[in-house]
Order: sequence, then C-alpha cells, then structure tokens
Amino acid sequence: MEKVTSADGTQIAFERTGSGPSLVLIHGGAAGDHTRWELAGVRAALAQHMTVYAVDRRGRGESGDGAKYAMELEYDDVVAVVDAISEPVILLGHSSGALFAMGAALRTDSIRKLILYEPVFAIGDYEPYSEPLIAEMEALLSEGKNEEALILFMQDAVNLTPEEIDALREGPSWQRRLRAVHTIPREERTEGEYRFDAARFRDMTTPTLLLVGDQSLPPFVQATEAVNEALPNSRIFTFEGHGHVAMLTATESFIEVVLAFAREAD
Repeated sequence: MEKVTSADGTQIAFERTGSGPSLVLIHGGAAGDHTRWELAGVRAALAQHMTVYAVDRRGRGESGDGAKYAMELEYDDVVAVVDAISEPVILLGHSSGALFAMGAALRTDSIRKLILYEPVFAIGDYEPYSEPLIAEMEALLSEGKNEEALILFMQDAVNLTPEEIDALREGPSWQRRLRAVHTIPREERTEGEYRFDAARFRDMTTPTLLLVGDQSLPPFVQATEAVNEALPNSRIFTFEGHGHVAMLTATESFIEVVLAFAREAD
C-alpha cells in the first residue's frame, strides 16, 4: 500500500487500483478498513473504469494513529490523500466516512465531485451512539476482551443478528476489525458530539450526489435530507427497497449510479 503524511504526522495508507479518473473511497465505522469496498466486488467493478484509491482511516489497516483523536484529524487525513493525487478527484464516503468527506471538502480545492452515502450525525431526538454501550465496550477492551467488545457493538449498535455476526466472524475481515476495535468508542463518542451546521456548507458549490436507502433508519434519511438542503449544488438518489449498505445489497445499481455521476460534465 502507498502512504501519505497527514497534517499531524500520521501515516495514512491507501491502495490504488484501476485506471481512469480518480475516485477516492472513505469507508465507514465499526472498525472497518479499506477492504470494506472489496465486498461484493465493488472496488474491482469501479476500478474497471476509474483509478480507485481505497483509504485505510487512521488506526485501521496499514494506517498509523495519533496520540489524540478528533474529527478534524480525520478531515486532514482525507485531504492528505486527495491533495497527493495529481488531479482533482471524486470523493466518495459512506456513513461516518461521508461525514469526514464533508469536512475534508471544506479544506481542499482538489475535489471536483462529492458522493455522500448517508452521513451519520445527531438530528432531532436521534443520537448516533449510546454512552452506556460505549462504556461497556471500554470495560471489555481494558480487560483484553476485544472480540466480546466487537460482538457487543455489532449486536447492540449495528443490530446484527447472531447469525449475521457468526457469518462476519467466518469472513476475512473479522481479524482486521478485531485489531481496530479500539477505534469504535472514540469515533462513536466524537460523532455523538458533532452538530451539523448548515451555514458552513452553503458556499460549497462542489457537485454533490447524496445516496440514501428508503429502508434506512429514519434519522439517516433525515440527515441526508438536511445536507441536501444545505448544499447549493446537490441532489439525492434513493435506493428503493434497500438500506444503509446498498453497495452490498444492490451492487449493480450502486456501481451504475456512481459511474453515471462520475461521467457527468462538471
């Protein structure tokens, strides 16, 4: 994997595949990493048409980590990757990755288009994390019970069934998630403190495609709609019959939508 140095000196890793216009992928939370985009062949399909840069966020995969954590550091990490590429890029973020892509877009002129799939943040009465759950996770992590902590999060926060968790445990990403499970409490707590300020984004004219599933949690849909209302040059595409991970449940449609937006004139 290739690496760039972020503003605080942390090394941020990414893997480059394919050829064509540049597309940077920022994965979401739950201790995932850049291999999240390998599921269902998403990255391989995109790389047939574009140069794809799949990033490991800080503390995950091959990327380094810092002594302190803040959302602004995640913004800087995305900017470091984007600015290292020799041309303006299309930036695609999913879930918390979409939130960090939004923040990065305010800090660089090297993004020509933005794709945001359900950025997650507090809206209305909804809070994206539970302090008792995070405290319980931290207690397990302090005892070295990383797998128990990860299962707890997948069960209580992601709402996976025991069968779905068992399937994940048998997959190639489980051990990578276990190594990064310590990133979940800090990310959840920090995202819980984030408040979307529409005024910050009203002058951001970057062409933006917002993706949402009509089966997603209502707060995810509401957050997407709030971002769309704030941005002056955006629109929403809805995956009918799908939720927060349509790249896995409606892969062909996801690929088609991303490529169609990429090919539109700026």
